[in-house]
Amino acid sequence: MRHQYHPLGFEGSRIAQGFWRLEEWNMASSETLGFIEACLDLGVTTFDHADIYGGYQCEALFGEALKLKPALRDKMEIITKCGILLPSDNRPDIQVHRYDYRAEHILASVDRSLVNLQCEHIDTLLLHRPSPLMDADEVAQTFDLLFTLGKVKHFGVSNFTTRQFDLLQSRLDAPLIINQVELSPLALQHFEDGTLDHVQQHAVTPMAWSPFAGGELFSGTSEKAKRVQAVLSKLAQEKNCTVDQIVVAWLLRHPAGICPVMGSGKIARLAAAVDAVSTPLSDDDWFCIWVASQGHPVP
Repeated sequence: MRHQYHPLGFEGSRIAQGFWRLEEWNMASSETLGFIEACLDLGVTTFDHADIYGGYQCEALFGEALKLKPALRDKMEIITKCGILLPSDNRPDIQVHRYDYRAEHILASVDRSLVNLQCEHIDTLLLHRPSPLMDADEVAQTFDLLFTLGKVKHFGVSNFTTRQFDLLQSRLDAPLIINQVELSPLALQHFEDGTLDHVQQHAVTPMAWSPFAGGELFSGTSEKAKRVQAVLSKLAQEKNCTVDQIVVAWLLRHPAGICPVMGSGKIARLAAAVDAVSTPLSDDDWFCIWVASQGHPVP
């Protein structure tokens, strides 16, 4: 399961588990701990968070579970994100939904995440979304400070264009190791806009959020969704597996080394995704899904 993409960069599991819905799962801390242990037993060691998830509550829920068995921390890679200011009942100090990449905010956000996650360091910190007011020099200086203090080991971004990525990277000595973007058979924009070419060029790991297109691949009613669903169902039947596994296998088949982020609180769904690592997809299979999504043959 574990796969090192390049010597200085991302060292995580081939599949990641996301916790953006942890608050909705209504688990007791002991149940969350059991879920974490089950993930680790499957070889899924990369856990994806963000400060805003669950109205700023999910990191703390994860941390309360980890507190029950702190030794598990050494077996996992924790990713979290900062930069979005989201008005919430839990953050009455935030009035406007916006972005903030000032040093003061990044440092405070990391400190809150460390407390909430019950950790001494974050393995990889991502800037959650690009901001038109991002000062790359200030961000770079802040990253250097966080690294020097031992609070963050690696850095990356999420939802950044290639130019936004390059701007920030130009100010950093250490490589940005992740760009987390939306990737699925219904979300092809980053396959076509150069993002996946760019990550390969720079040995960056692309992480895929919403790999099942928010459930549209199972229940979507658009013509595009129906076309893709038909092909996925046909391939799943032929290969005696689930539609979930075909989707994950389709993402894994790409040479960029996509790391899909799973979002379900059901361990069986994660186990199926892990099994997809060994689900073979031919080039014909892959392009059948691509053409169904595009709605026309390749040129």
